[in-house]
Amino acid sequence: MAVLVETTVLSLKPTVMGRTYFVEEAIGQYLSDLSTKLKPYVTGLLIGQCSPQRDYVIRAVRTPPKEEQKEDNISPSKLASIDEEWITTHASQVSRMLPGGLLVLGVFIIATPELSKDSQNALRKLIFSVEKSLTKRRLWKPAEEEVSDRAALQICSATKKVVCRTYDVQDPKSSAKPADWKYQSALSASWLALDCTVNVNIHIPLLATSPNHDLEKNTKNGLNRWSKQIEDSVFLINGQVKDDDTELLEGQKKLRGNTQSSTQFSDVKVLTQLSQGSSHRSTATVQVCSASINLKGAVKCRAYIHNNKPKVKEAVQALKRDIINTLSDRCEILFEDLIINEGPHKKNFEREYHVLPQRLFVPVAGSSVMLSDYKFGDEATGEIQERFVEMLDQCVQAEDIYIAEEINTVNICPVTDNMDDTQQKQVTKATLLLKLQQNMGVVIAAAVAVFASIFSFNYFSD
Repeated sequence: MAVLVETTVLSLKPTVMGRTYFVEEAIGQYLSDLSTKLKPYVTGLLIGQCSPQRDYVIRAVRTPPKEEQKEDNISPSKLASIDEEWITTHASQVSRMLPGGLLVLGVFIIATPELSKDSQNALRKLIFSVEKSLTKRRLWKPAEEEVSDRAALQICSATKKVVCRTYDVQDPKSSAKPADWKYQSALSASWLALDCTVNVNIHIPLLATSPNHDLEKNTKNGLNRWSKQIEDSVFLINGQVKDDDTELLEGQKKLRGNTQSSTQFSDVKVLTQLSQGSSHRSTATVQVCSASINLKGAVKCRAYIHNNKPKVKEAVQALKRDIINTLSDRCEILFEDLIINEGPHKKNFEREYHVLPQRLFVPVAGSSVMLSDYKFGDEATGEIQERFVEMLDQCVQAEDIYIAEEINTVNICPVTDNMDDTQQKQVTKATLLLKLQQNMGVVIAAAVAVFASIFSFNYFSD
C-alpha cells in the first residue's frame, strides 16, 4: 500500500528590523500644539543624532511661514502646494546652526484626515530633496557603514495618530520601512561634549590663467583640500590617543542618576600632518598666480555625542565634521552677506579684507546640548534672537547667548621699515602678517587685531 506524504516547504526570510527613534518628551507636546494651531497641514524638520544601535530626536522645528502666510496663520489647502524649495532652504539654514554630532534626520507633517492619504508621498519627496540639498553643501563624505535612513513622521491632527517610517536616502528607489517612535524624558540631559580650538592658516592661490576669479568657488576648492587634512588628522582626547573601537568613556566616571542638564566635556587637541609619509610620492607644480585668498585665525569647534556607550570613532567623526562645517559655513555666510549688501559683482573684488562671522552658542531647555549660530561684529542681539525664532522656533534670552570667540576690532596698516625694535615687537605680537608675491615685487600687509582669537578672510589681487 502506497502512502502519500505531502511536504510543505517553508521559505524563511530574515525579518528586517526597523529603526527605533528615542524622542525627547517635550517634542510630543510641541507637535500636539502645532496640530491644534495650524490647519490643514504643517511641515517641519526633525533634528537629532544617528548611531548604529539607535537614533535620537532632540528637536522638532516647524517650517517657518512665508510672509503672506504669517498674517492669516494658515497653510495652503492642498499638499500639492507644498513649497519644496522653501523647506529645503530652511533645512540648509538649520543645518548651519547645528554643532557636530547633530543633523537633520527627518521630516514631519501634521495633516487633517482628508490629506493623510497623500502625506506619505509628500514626505518621501521632501526627505530626498532635503538630503540632496544638504549633501551638496558638505565637504565631507559619509562613511560606508554610516546610517543612511531618514525618518518620515506623519501625524493626524484629528486622531493624533503617529506613524513613523524610514527611507534609505542612498537608494533613490527605497521603499518605506516601519520604525518605532518612543518618547523619553531627559533624553539629552547628560550627553557628552568634545571641545577644541583649531588654528587655521589656509593659502589659496588664484591662477593667472583663470578667466574669472570667482572667490566663492575658489574658496570652496581650497577648503576641500584642507578638509582632507582634517580627515587625516590625529585627535588627542584629554591628552590621549584612543583606539577607534574603544568606548569614549572608558576609564572615566560616568554621570549617573542625574536627570538635570549636565555636560561632561572632553578637551581635544587636533594634530595635522606636516607632510605625507615616505610611502607617498608627491610632485610639485610651479604655476603663475595673480592673486590669493588667505584664511587665517582660530575657530572654536564643538561636538555632542549620546551617552549610550559611544565609541571613540563616533565622537571623533562628529568633531571632524564640525571643524569642516564651521569654516565652510562662515565663508558661505560671508559671500551671501556680500551679495545682499554690495551686489553679485562684489564676489570678485580687489584687495579686500573681511572678518568672518563669529560663532556663538545657545542652550536648549532640558538638554546639555547647545545650538550654534554666527554673527557679524555689527549685528545686534535682537537680530540673533529673531533668527532663532524664525529658524528654530525658539525664544532666546540675551543673557543666554554665549559668544565662543571674542569680539574683534580689525584695522589694516602697512608695516614700515623705520619702526624701532619696541614698535616692531608690539606689532608682531598682535598682527597677522600676510605676504603676496607679485610680478612687481612683494606687497606686505598687516592686520592688527585686539584678540588672538581673530578669524579673518583676506583677499589680495593685482
